[in-house]
Amino acid sequence: MNLQDDKLSSAVPTQAAVTVSIVADSSAPQNSKKTRINNHSPVLPVQNASVASITGLTTRLAEYLSPADLKQVKEAYRFSDEMHLGQVRKSGEPYISHPIAVAEICAEWKLDVQAIMAALLHDVMEDQDVKKDELIERFGAPVAALVDGLSKLEKIEFQSHIEAQAENFRKMLLAMARDVRVILVKLADRLHNMRTLGVMSPEKQRRIASETMEVYVPIAHRLGLNNIYRELQDLSFAHIYPMRYRTLAKAIKAARGNRREVVNKIMAAVKTTLAEAGLQSQVDGREKTLYGIYCKMRDKQLSFSQVLDIYGFRVVVDNFQNSYYALGVLHALYKPMPGKFKDYIAIPKSNGYQSLHTTLIGPYGTPVEFQIRTTEMHRVAESGVAAHWLYKNEDASLTDLQQRTHAWLQSLLDIQKQTGDSAEFLEHVKIDLFPDSVYVFTPKSKIFALPRGATALDFAYNIHTDIGDQAIATRINNEPVPLRTELKNGDIIEIITSPNSRPTPNWLTYVRTGKARSAIRHYLRTINLNESTELGKQLLAQALVSLHLNPELPDTLVDKLLNESSANTLEELHTDIGIGKRMAALVARHILDLVENDSPSIPFQHIGDEKLSKPDPVIIYGSEGVSVQLSPCCLPIPGDNIVGQLKRDQGLVVHSSDCKNAKRMQVKEPDRWIDVTWGDDLNRRFDCRISVLVNNERGALARIAAEIGEADANIIHVNMEDGESKDMTKLHFTIQIDDRIHLARIIRNVKHLNGVSKIRREYASNS
Repeated sequence: MNLQDDKLSSAVPTQAAVTVSIVADSSAPQNSKKTRINNHSPVLPVQNASVASITGLTTRLAEYLSPADLKQVKEAYRFSDEMHLGQVRKSGEPYISHPIAVAEICAEWKLDVQAIMAALLHDVMEDQDVKKDELIERFGAPVAALVDGLSKLEKIEFQSHIEAQAENFRKMLLAMARDVRVILVKLADRLHNMRTLGVMSPEKQRRIASETMEVYVPIAHRLGLNNIYRELQDLSFAHIYPMRYRTLAKAIKAARGNRREVVNKIMAAVKTTLAEAGLQSQVDGREKTLYGIYCKMRDKQLSFSQVLDIYGFRVVVDNFQNSYYALGVLHALYKPMPGKFKDYIAIPKSNGYQSLHTTLIGPYGTPVEFQIRTTEMHRVAESGVAAHWLYKNEDASLTDLQQRTHAWLQSLLDIQKQTGDSAEFLEHVKIDLFPDSVYVFTPKSKIFALPRGATALDFAYNIHTDIGDQAIATRINNEPVPLRTELKNGDIIEIITSPNSRPTPNWLTYVRTGKARSAIRHYLRTINLNESTELGKQLLAQALVSLHLNPELPDTLVDKLLNESSANTLEELHTDIGIGKRMAALVARHILDLVENDSPSIPFQHIGDEKLSKPDPVIIYGSEGVSVQLSPCCLPIPGDNIVGQLKRDQGLVVHSSDCKNAKRMQVKEPDRWIDVTWGDDLNRRFDCRISVLVNNERGALARIAAEIGEADANIIHVNMEDGESKDMTKLHFTIQIDDRIHLARIIRNVKHLNGVSKIRREYASNS
């Protein structure tokens, strides 16, 4: 994924081209005729050509900034104009037109003078090599800090382009965590680039639009910037799927005329009914976004003609109590659809959004969605965190939204502290940007919003990292359930902890939130470094031998290897391999390339082919700790033929050779599998599952349990289910044994008991 803005500029003037933007709302102004950019681009309304003048911006800013502030803005404009002199966009416009447009978007939110100046200067560090010290001297430290947060990293060597982009994104998000104005200016920058994306090649349009949909759209949603969120969605949709966009836009236009009578009838009835009930309200009809309609068609497998509720209505009332009163009035006017009511006033969304949502059956059986909210709620719903600047002089009720935003930004800093690299940080943040949420409660009725699919363990980490690390069990609605249990709206959750509990790699398979994943990975990295380092050293040596290379690396080769990787020491490189962050085979191949490309300067010798019949397998003792895990799907035991899978941040996972899961995954990722073997003198016991089919009679379970105990095995879990016939019962045991010989003796002894019909070893992968 590319996380950089493509500069819509060129070093030399180009032939003038039109700029484009998508206007999903039929009421939006149409300032010029439609045109087709190319055969692959959507047909979109064309904006008026921008003029490199600051007059429009200063006129808007004069509405809320002081003359002294305006003077500073003009000074920033002059400096930016001078720095970008001679630079043009691909449309042929002077490049300064872009910073002006970004500043105008920021002015719509009434951002302060420092943010407006940063918008005008946001590209001077990156494009014109202006130093931060110069910006501090000219415009002050706060403006310089904002511009620095918006600028990409200087030319640093990274292992890959993806790593460089992820690091740029991490820099931006951490700057945002310190000052939310960074992301507001960045979103304005991205919005203008998306509006003018039509001058780019179709391939770049899709790439930039995909990045916008993947990263910037969810950030806008998370900050409650719903106007930008919806516009960026539609703009991205238009460039990712231009044919689908054009087809759907045409269908909407046709449907708009056909359904105008229905919409007008509903609007008139609602306004009249609310007025008769004595409610002062503002009622607006709105058309759902093209992307929203497309998602509904895709997710529910519907044709356009089957999507009836493309229109919705918004009712804005004067106070909190009247929101619920208006809801009752509307439910009396039209019948509500069961299960289609949501109260986001009592339980706001994680981005501060508050509203009542209800779907009613309107005239002609058409479902119609209504949103009911107060004026203050409407401000937050449309502008999100930007409402802090828009209404700061007249509205003091945004404290809760500011606290929610601050809590999320603080969580970014927490994740950063526990994250190993930028790609991992990006992965965790994107998880937390997932828009759907569930709302759950502590036993003391404190509410928490978590991503849909989050588990009780996610909830524990959301309270505090120490609670998560020490969690051993949970009660949901007073019922004991496993920590992996997915949460549902309204659940009351109690976490049970123990000071002796510690995270395991298996937890990563079912936690959902970025905070939980980063905390678990941080623990696994820091607590088990010695084990992981030794395992990584063994794996790299094995990979080197397989390439005819001596596993003893000379210092000159180590220095060259470290210079071309993000690891600081050879030990750190071994650790990364041991926890699955790097592939031993790929590191070994890189070492081979270094040797072959620079062999005169590297005193290094290949191993003769006679020593390479087969690399030694990794020896498993079963007591290595969390750096080596026995897979729960097949529970291998000594005596089984085994294979090893290297998983990221879980180290080595050992499977039985005939495990169906292992065979399936070997096909998908063959490079992640290595030869392993059991060591001698194993001094621990191993879990194993068996099932016993027995006559349904008194004392059967007791006899089998006694026989297993007599064979010196320990039963750690048992459950039962109906057998193949009504007079049979199937018992499932998890027992602890020494090896396959021990298991064979248990099976033989139990099989001879009266009433036992069948006994076999069980594997989760084929059960």
